Amino acid sequence: MRAVDQKPVTEVDPDSGTAVDARRAAPAAPAPDWREPPHHRTRWVAATIVLVFLVLFFVGYLPRRSREKSLELAARDSEARLPVVTVARAEPGPARSELTLPGSIEAITEAPVLARAEGYLSKRYVDIGDRVRAGQLLAEIEAPELDQQVKQARAAFEQSRAAMAQAQASLTQEKADEQLAAVTAERWNTLAGRGVVSRQENDQRQAAYQSARAKVQAAEAAVRAAEENVGAAQANLDRLVQLQDYKRVRAPFTGLVTTRNVDTGILISNGATVLFRVAQIGTLRTFINVPQSDQPAVHPGAEAAITVQQYPGRRFAGKVSRTASALDSRTRTLLTEVQVPNPDGLLLPGMYAQVTLLNLRSNPPILIPGDSVVAGASGTRVAVVQPGNIVHFESIAIGRDYGVEVEVLAGLKGGEDVIVNPTDDVREGARVTPTRVSGTPPGNRVPGGSSNRGGSH
Repeated sequence: MRAVDQKPVTEVDPDSGTAVDARRAAPAAPAPDWREPPHHRTRWVAATIVLVFLVLFFVGYLPRRSREKSLELAARDSEARLPVVTVARAEPGPARSELTLPGSIEAITEAPVLARAEGYLSKRYVDIGDRVRAGQLLAEIEAPELDQQVKQARAAFEQSRAAMAQAQASLTQEKADEQLAAVTAERWNTLAGRGVVSRQENDQRQAAYQSARAKVQAAEAAVRAAEENVGAAQANLDRLVQLQDYKRVRAPFTGLVTTRNVDTGILISNGATVLFRVAQIGTLRTFINVPQSDQPAVHPGAEAAITVQQYPGRRFAGKVSRTASALDSRTRTLLTEVQVPNPDGLLLPGMYAQVTLLNLRSNPPILIPGDSVVAGASGTRVAVVQPGNIVHFESIAIGRDYGVEVEVLAGLKGGEDVIVNPTDDVREGARVTPTRVSGTPPGNRVPGGSSNRGGSH
């Protein structure tokens, strides 16, 4: 190797201004110290501690965190596998209750018109659908046999009157004879007391007087019998005359002719042939059978509304007129009559109608979906979602059934979340995932509130 020439390093002396060799002028450097300073050791210790913590972090915390995440995912997966149920809020029903029942409209008064006279129908003045007034002539019957019976009865009446007059004349004659016999008997009794006549002759005059009195009594009885005969003949004549008046058939009341069964020339039998039927339709009535559970709300004077298919959207106002005041033991229903005014004649007898009974309730029952009711060996119950989404089966008492909804008379207070259509996974104490179709979060209850019902409605 070649030696490297080292150039002299010169420095200018500030005092003399001459150049000198710096290597000579500079003092010799001290020998290096290979020991590390104290602050370097401190850094190494801190770095080692940090490294240890990092190793512990990666070795201990991360696996623990991984396990926690695994458990959390498992919990979420378990929760996701909980039965999902639809819930609805149990709420108080409306204060105004309506009960709709089927019924058939009937006339307030309807009567068949029969003939009391036998004969042939000679004239007919009305037909079905005609409106008639009370006493209006409907038809006439020709009854020649009845006319002859009237003539015969009138002749018998005249004969009885003549017999009565004859009996009265006989009574007058007998009374005169009695008076003469009484005077004669008194005279002969005086003469016999003086000894002028014999007692035999006196006794004959007294017997004649008693005979005259008996004849008067007999004549009075004959007169009374004649009077009775006159009365009987008069009654028979009046009866036949009245029957003769029945040849003219009249309307019993103001109404509508609903049936006509005869025509001109037909033979009419006494009390057996229905000529017409007349119905009074100014006020109509309908009979309904009220279930036992609704009987307390039905009373005379309660409001009602009648609807018929022929007039959609129109309600005819009526009222409960009377009830049977006793339940039918076979159907457990209360027979109730509802009357409705019909001034326009729009409603007709025989129409099928829906009768709605209106009732105001101060303490309305709770309403729940009908699909939430569970009937079994344990009775009628509903599945209620309690706080924490825990299922509890509550026994209830059912009232009126509206189909979509039912009334709960006991067992619920209102505000509970009941499960609609509970499946076999819904058991006592089970956890579920409730959902509400209406969007109201389950569990957000307000006691006694009126939140929207669930989507099952």
